[in-house]
Amino acid sequence: MLPRDSIDTTVLPPGERFGMWLDLIARTSVPVRIHSGHSDDFAARADFIGLGPIELVQYEYPSLDVTRTRKLVRQSDRELYILALTTGGIGASSQDGRRSEILTGEFTFYDASRPHDVRHHATEPERDQASSIITMIPHAALPLPPQRMAALYGGRMSGSEGIGALLAQFLLRVTGHSEQYHADDAGRLGTVGLDLATTMLGRHLAAEDAVPTEVRRRALLTQVQSYVHRHLGDATLGPQVVADAHHISLRTLHRLFESENSTVASYIRDLRLARCRRDLTDPTLRTQPVQVIATRWGFGDKAHFSRVFRAAYGMSPQACRDGNALPALAVNRLASRVNSSGSD
Repeated sequence: MLPRDSIDTTVLPPGERFGMWLDLIARTSVPVRIHSGHSDDFAARADFIGLGPIELVQYEYPSLDVTRTRKLVRQSDRELYILALTTGGIGASSQDGRRSEILTGEFTFYDASRPHDVRHHATEPERDQASSIITMIPHAALPLPPQRMAALYGGRMSGSEGIGALLAQFLLRVTGHSEQYHADDAGRLGTVGLDLATTMLGRHLAAEDAVPTEVRRRALLTQVQSYVHRHLGDATLGPQVVADAHHISLRTLHRLFESENSTVASYIRDLRLARCRRDLTDPTLRTQPVQVIATRWGFGDKAHFSRVFRAAYGMSPQACRDGNALPALAVNRLASRVNSSGSD
């Protein structure tokens, strides 16, 4: 799985937890001053996931206020941009005279090489915990003009629409299900995350032309692929529908997939077939007719589905289901014989 380092202060006695947290922040992020009304029992957790060019940190902590002063910047400057997604609670971000209230599901952005203030408080009185996902981006890794980034410091950006929603989904998926990815995926995932972050920031700068062409291409490809995944069950899903949904021409869409050694139509078909094969081999879905499963994933024509399934996997859908059932049937029969012999 992806390399993941976790810190949980609750492994220590309550009186030692806040000190552990301060030491953690000083060593792994950027030194800051932290004030919390729960310093006598600071139950918090941090999960660090390195993704090549960027690093993700998933935080859960009691309400707190954070300040990074000029003195602390001089003492330690890792030259990082911080893109923070609030996943629980409400906060505020302030830098270079700009201050924004940040709600759950929104991003804020600031430069860790400059003084800043961040406040993050829980909204549920019965459970005083706030949470966030931080993306740490080295200055040198962000392909946008540094002199223009100040316009975004301390601002708020939506994580529920457009490219921001896709970035939020990506961050939640990777941090929430890191076990589903391999360590070899880290670099590629980091590139995807950086592309999405760059594109979102570029759009908020109203300077999309400043985003490198290849970054924009990869970000658009990620958007298209995410859209296809979400609409696989729609029988009308096809190249024209995908192009219209993203306000691009069919020619642009086809060119987007050229570097993937695939076409839009084959990408949709292969994903649908993979979903069908997964469901056909799922014992809990064995009572569902083959055609019901095919229809669920966008194959409305029975003969067409059988033909493309056989071409992809060398067997009919029914044979795929029956072949997968044989090992389970043998195990069940063996278990029955063992139980019978044990009762004699």
